[in-house]
Amino acid sequence: MKLQRKNRLRALSLGAVAVSGALALTACGSDDTGNTSGGSTSETTAASSNIKCDDAKGQLLASGSSAQKNAIDAWVKAYTAACKDVKINYNPTGSGAGVTAFLQGQTAFAGSDSPLKPEEITESKKVCTDSQAIDMPMVGGPIAVGYNVPGVDSLVLDAPTLAKIFDNKIKTWDDAAIKKLNPDAKLPSTKIQAFHRSDESGTTDNFTKYLKAAAPSNWKYSGGKAWQAKGGQSAQGSSGLAQQVTQTEGAISYFELSYAGDSIKTVDIKTEAAEPVKATVDNASKAIAEAKVVGEGKDLALELNYKPTAEGAYPITLVTYEIACEKGNKADTLPAVKSFLTYIASEDGQALLKDNSYAPLPTEIATKVRETVAGLS
Repeated sequence: MKLQRKNRLRALSLGAVAVSGALALTACGSDDTGNTSGGSTSETTAASSNIKCDDAKGQLLASGSSAQKNAIDAWVKAYTAACKDVKINYNPTGSGAGVTAFLQGQTAFAGSDSPLKPEEITESKKVCTDSQAIDMPMVGGPIAVGYNVPGVDSLVLDAPTLAKIFDNKIKTWDDAAIKKLNPDAKLPSTKIQAFHRSDESGTTDNFTKYLKAAAPSNWKYSGGKAWQAKGGQSAQGSSGLAQQVTQTEGAISYFELSYAGDSIKTVDIKTEAAEPVKATVDNASKAIAEAKVVGEGKDLALELNYKPTAEGAYPITLVTYEIACEKGNKADTLPAVKSFLTYIASEDGQALLKDNSYAPLPTEIATKVRETVAGLS
């Protein structure tokens, strides 16, 4: 794949895959849901054959984004099959907690669904000797809005209505605003149970950026990884939100499409396009294709477009980054960090994502990431 124009992302997408319930990922790449993360044994062996371990050894601690957990599962399974002297523990604590842990020097790298803020880059200079932390995109895709309303198999909402729902302004499913968007649906008078993340989250950041961009008169909050609106209920992590939607009648929430699986119905989003847009990998890719690289130097932070007008472009999207020091990484973990990040950005690593329903990085972006990883010191 090639970029359509300079500094334009083509397609990153996050496919629907089964969700592991484990909170920590160890070298075995465990997956307690029994899905086939990482592919078959032969696929894993083939993917591992070109991995260069170099001097990598010891335990590698990382944490952050839960959106990329299924990708990490697959990568770790293949990587540790080749590099048996490395043990990787990735804890999907959420983007905010992951960045905080990294900035406190507790982890070798972090996963985040939002690029570092200027003040976080400044703070990173305390842990990155004579340098700073940088953002390296790896995967991306749709944030689905899941709901549990018995008898309603299809639901359309727009940004203003979503904003009012999550700001506790629309309280029941038979509200006039929802009826207008769904004239043929049999909407009950059930109370709406809106769930948001209790932890700081890049998913929250991207979801609220969408609300702010697409419904500015209805969403007055400044946004960020921490939820700001009043009311509603909360749960830990994307898996926690998905669980609440599954078990709570009248519930609605937001999480990566992979967490919806086959059991949670998702909202079609009405945009400026003629038809409402479903939360699918391909539809998210159409919106993410308009993202711009806005990071400076080796930083590859992206600016997403939350108001696409193209037919079929799903507007609520995110990109997950790996965050590490450009220079000044800890000497005892540097070999493993470089080896692992080199692998996940490589053709083999990206191909493994495709096998697991994720989309590989566009060639030009992947090339920049590989060059950046090679220069880590």
